[in-house]
Amino acid sequence: MQMNLNSHALYTDHYEFTMLDALVQSGQVEKSLFFEVFVRELPLGRPFGVFAGINRLFPYLKNFSFNEDVLRFLGKKKIISKETQDFLYSFNFTGNIVSYREGKNILPVSPVITVEGSLGEALLIETLLLSIVNFDSAIATAAARIVDAANGHFVMEAGSRRIEPEAAVNAARAAYIGGVNVTSNLEAGRRWGIPTAGTASHAFTLSFQSEIEAFENQAKYLGEDSIFLVDTYDIEAGIVNAVKASNASLKGIRIDSGDLAAGSKSLEHF
Repeated sequence: MQMNLNSHALYTDHYEFTMLDALVQSGQVEKSLFFEVFVRELPLGRPFGVFAGINRLFPYLKNFSFNEDVLRFLGKKKIISKETQDFLYSFNFTGNIVSYREGKNILPVSPVITVEGSLGEALLIETLLLSIVNFDSAIATAAARIVDAANGHFVMEAGSRRIEPEAAVNAARAAYIGGVNVTSNLEAGRRWGIPTAGTASHAFTLSFQSEIEAFENQAKYLGEDSIFLVDTYDIEAGIVNAVKASNASLKGIRIDSGDLAAGSKSLEHF
């Protein structure tokens, strides 16, 4: 089925529309109110979170409208009445949104977003708002914890292969808000202006006769400050080869197999 690229109105839950339908028919849909988005209790050992996502929400709201295709779907599925279809035909979000700025630390029970508007429009954007802010804030918080643990060392986000493509772009943005230095995701670099960087893969190393030959070519063509992937064969031998290839000015190494936490700690001593 062809995607509807002209509206974000269905990026929401079914029950938002069934509630809206009842509000329209009962005459309560235009009631003015305030909604607050707040932080629940944080997991044990996590004293704070990092707020992100609000600036990514606004373009969605500009395109939160109900074209004939969307209204036809809602009517065909008998989710809303004809009266509610008429209400939605000219719908635009006209409320006010006040929030924390992106990158600000958040604490439990913090009211991070306040939505002022009618009951109907606040309900309609609820799921979309929460899905964006929850996702981005979770990534930004995780990134901030990693950056804090790195204690001033360079941190690169490179998680694009662990999530679907569009989410990877948005996750890179959230991680940058959380404090990482660069991302490997080029679309995030193009779209959000985030610095990008990369290393090399096992395939690159395996394409040469030996690991040292691969590292020498990496240093020659990608620069002596390259970060070398040292666990294709033997990690300790890989480090020695990386030092040789970088003329003893090794900037860093990378491992992506085995127990990464234990491996990184043992390699630090090596």
